[in-house]
Amino acid sequence: MYLNKYYKLAKNILFPICRSITGNGIKKTLKIIKSQLPKLKIYQVKSVTKVFDWRVPPEWNIKDAYILDKNNKKIIDFKNNFFFLDPKILN
Repeated sequence: MYLNKYYKLAKNILFPICRSITGNGIKKTLKIIKSQLPKLKIYQVKSVTKVFDWRVPPEWNIKDAYILDKNNKKIIDFKNNFFFLDPKILN
């Protein structure tokens, strides 16, 4: 059954991929989806391209992130657990 196949794909393959609206994670995700749906057309749009009332944000890829407690001990580590990162506050 297709439902079970795609559920397993989403849970086991797609969910663990770190991705945002731009970057390597979304490219990898779309490549995997296209392998299952070969007729899918994927378009690439350059960063800062105006789309309606919005601009495509710059591409960024996270390599490392963590939260330290008051003793400088890592209490959340991106390598072990994805968490939300807003690129606007990272600069």
